[in-house]
Amino acid sequence: MNTGRAWWRRVPPWAVDTGLVMLAALDAWINLLGEGTPVMWACAAVGSAGLFLRRRFPLTVFLLTLPMTLFMDVAVAPIAALYALAASTRNRPLLAGCALLNAVAGTLAWPLSDEFDGDRTWTVVQFVYALATAFAPVLFGQLVQARHDVARRLVEVKEAREHERALYAQTVLARERAQLAREMHDVVSHQVSLIAVQAGALQMAAKDPDAREAARTIRTLSSNTLDELRHMVTLLRASGGKATELAPQPTLADLQQLIANSGIETTLTGELPPGISTTAQRTVYRTVQEALTNVRKHAPGARAEVRLWHDVHHFGVTVTNTAPTRPTVARHGLIGLKERAELLDGTLTAEPTPEGGYEIELRAPALSD
Repeated sequence: MNTGRAWWRRVPPWAVDTGLVMLAALDAWINLLGEGTPVMWACAAVGSAGLFLRRRFPLTVFLLTLPMTLFMDVAVAPIAALYALAASTRNRPLLAGCALLNAVAGTLAWPLSDEFDGDRTWTVVQFVYALATAFAPVLFGQLVQARHDVARRLVEVKEAREHERALYAQTVLARERAQLAREMHDVVSHQVSLIAVQAGALQMAAKDPDAREAARTIRTLSSNTLDELRHMVTLLRASGGKATELAPQPTLADLQQLIANSGIETTLTGELPPGISTTAQRTVYRTVQEALTNVRKHAPGARAEVRLWHDVHHFGVTVTNTAPTRPTVARHGLIGLKERAELLDGTLTAEPTPEGGYEIELRAPALSD
């Protein structure tokens, strides 16, 4: 079964369209053989050839098949047009109307005056049959569209889980680095400092020149080791969880470039108080970065607004986006942002808006360092 699906997907679209047009033309030719007028042949040619454009203009192609459906008992062209329309739109009233219109065209005979001279009961039966035949490709097209939506959502869920997993691993690694930095600062650095102090005292009290030189060497080596330890502690604390993250950390000066490169129609308003710490600037930057990433992944087509604000007691950033253009999955990737907010003694809230969008807000004390 998988091999057949793979073979079908390898067929180029133009080959499928060509085969479909030929099949529709053969269907019309069989119905018009020996009794077709020039007008009927023209309608058959236009309706069949129009299937080449069914992917780009499905509604127009369906309307082009209506005359040939009225003149002859064809099935390939209208069914293909209805399927293409159902697979490309979510407007169910439009689909129902097109199916009803196709059933009416398939039931009536040309000239119309001849249709009402016969048995009305048989006409109703024909209409019901034509309506069921018209709804079949519509339902199948909607089913295929729903399958594509489910497949797309599964991909989004997989990407979101991978992102969440990577962010959790980064958070765990950052905590381990922070714990290691505290141990080095509180224990190792303290012991090395004591060694340096004792060596200095021994250097001052020793009578023997060799002993004083040895104490001086120990004191110098201890001081150098202490400097190296302090440098390592600084690197560990500055790391965001990736071993290669030694480049300069982003600040508010990089926020405009982040928005420009986000690929989202975004407006930036407001400002933050002057002189906020580098840690706070980095937290604001990461909050905006993750919020815009969520908008791009989970709210395609939405617009976003980034609003910087501050008052007497607090400062923060609020990122709001409009409603997406298609159904989405739940938001992910906010655990790391909440951890960053807690480092500032602040809070991070994320909730949907009444208009169908989403809002993420970082709030931190104004005196946070």
